[in-house]
Amino acid sequence: MRHLAIAAGVAALLATVFTAWTPASLSPGELAGRLAAALESRNSANQAQTGASLPAPLPQGVRVGIVAGHSGLHPDSGLPDPGATCPDGLTELSVNSAIADLVTRGLQAAGIQADLLQEWDPRLTGYRAVALVSIHTDSCLAVNPEATGYKITAAVDTAVPDLSQRLVICMADRYRQATGLEFHAGSITRDMTEYHTFYEIHSSTPAAIIEVGFLYLDRDFLTQRPESAARGILEGILCYLHNQPATLPGEITP
Repeated sequence: MRHLAIAAGVAALLATVFTAWTPASLSPGELAGRLAAALESRNSANQAQTGASLPAPLPQGVRVGIVAGHSGLHPDSGLPDPGATCPDGLTELSVNSAIADLVTRGLQAAGIQADLLQEWDPRLTGYRAVALVSIHTDSCLAVNPEATGYKITAAVDTAVPDLSQRLVICMADRYRQATGLEFHAGSITRDMTEYHTFYEIHSSTPAAIIEVGFLYLDRDFLTQRPESAARGILEGILCYLHNQPATLPGEITP
């Protein structure tokens, strides 16, 4: 119950902060500061009303890795890799980076040691953390009217299947709640389940990769509401860290 209380409190707080934020009104740096201040304010208010503080935060040193998909230089070419690219120049990299930065800052403001990592970051070799999430975006091609929504998966042969699946379930559940996008489990590709980073990090690190939307049909959401995508990922990670109840979209809650 203690874990549920703090997770619910943080999630409600994040909902308030992210809903109030717009790119024109608050920079990512200001977002982190406001989130930290709001956490302190919420705890003080709770003490005044109930005579007790919120349950203790996670232990110091809890580390989470966030990979901004396609960031950095590709090791083979030595050149930047923008990922999927739209005819007008909008790139997957720009979307991934914006969301990954917000997620990292939000985690840090919540007292979690979060690392913002590049796609081919040398720190990923043997990387140890309680969780790692790699953020990507899907194609800008006009495939069909169904090419909208998000996908998330862990490795097919992870050494920590239970933890990795738990991370996937929390992320899928909270991302749908925060964004309203549909979960497309049926279109998860081998490039996702055999994502190279899964085999670079330490085998004990639970990891997931998320495609946050399609650059074509979800373009307005991804470019105008990156805070909603960041909120969904952030709340999914908190759900996992605090062992909150969650189900894959479409499943019946036990």
